[in-house]
Amino acid sequence: MPRSGPRHPRAGVCGVIFHSDPGSEYMAAPFQACVKGLGLMQSASTRGPEYNAHMESFFHSLKAELTRGVHFRSARELRGQLRGYIRYYNLVRMHSALEYHSPLAFERQAA
Repeated sequence: MPRSGPRHPRAGVCGVIFHSDPGSEYMAAPFQACVKGLGLMQSASTRGPEYNAHMESFFHSLKAELTRGVHFRSARELRGQLRGYIRYYNLVRMHSALEYHSPLAFERQAA
């Protein structure tokens, strides 16, 4: 049975949000239908105040540290690299906004 809870929400149940930039590929009807079909809500940044600043920061880091200039041989390779990066980002990478702790360490400290 799949795990659920704050770290493993079930699609459509916990208000899971997919955030992207407002690029044409993310605003296209087929992509939006796919997101909706997975039970997710879509969020996209807009010009002006950054209401999604944390996600914007994450995607900036992801692009700068993992994908910029890299050509992945397959979707499988990309998924593996993304899993590893997200693990690193949450468990190891220090964030200045979190007093130079990883998100997990900061969360544990606050609990």
